[in-house]
Amino acid sequence: MPVHIVVANRLIKIVGALIKALSYPFHAILPKYRFTIPKYSAAKCKSKKETQIPKVIWQTNFTNKVAFPVYINYLFNRLMSLSYEYHYVSTEDRLEYLKTHASPRIVEAYEKLTNGAAQADLWRMFVLNHEGGVYMDIDAHLVWPLAWLIKPEDKELFLVNKEHYTNYLIASTPNHPILKETIDIIVDNIENRRVEQGVYYLTGPVTFNTAIGDKQVNSRFYRVTCIQGSFTNEHFQYIDRPRSKWTHVDNKDLLK
Repeated sequence: MPVHIVVANRLIKIVGALIKALSYPFHAILPKYRFTIPKYSAAKCKSKKETQIPKVIWQTNFTNKVAFPVYINYLFNRLMSLSYEYHYVSTEDRLEYLKTHASPRIVEAYEKLTNGAAQADLWRMFVLNHEGGVYMDIDAHLVWPLAWLIKPEDKELFLVNKEHYTNYLIASTPNHPILKETIDIIVDNIENRRVEQGVYYLTGPVTFNTAIGDKQVNSRFYRVTCIQGSFTNEHFQYIDRPRSKWTHVDNKDLLK
């Protein structure tokens, strides 16, 4: 692994740990105070480098009124993606987006999902396949500038951890065959109510890995690309909805 990026990773984690430590007394003193992530943020600088992957970042969450460390996480990602525009899409706007752009079958499948993380799994695949760009989970952050990670010729940039490909960061051109196949797998899982093994298998990384299979794709190791949890954690991400993370959901309640 590139030593300079590994060093950056470690330094970011140290700063992130300090942010989290300071956030506990901050929110103890101001328990109701929240910061607003904008629904849209224009690119802060122009880049002459043309890329096949659109220079757009997509994020979603149950609310854009967030705790201090989640907001710092957002600001850090904007610093690392100055030549990219940014879109935040709410729970309600995800459904409206699908109703406008997706087939009735995809919309029907989406509406059967009761869990926000599962809904986001399907929505991220659709929006990237429809428009292209970069999707990141709200608690994920880059460890190196995005413009230095994505090359002009790249048609995708998938993230791999020690075990498999993960879906908390995905970069893609529109109409990518792997994303299309992932959508088909997710919809088929929902229609056949394959909830026994939870979100991870119903809509999450397992569906993405199944679509990739043994295909050759452009990928990077997560530690030198994008990681989770340095600035925030479950407590702060779900500060207004304790125990609402997908890991706490009963599998039988995942579908209507």
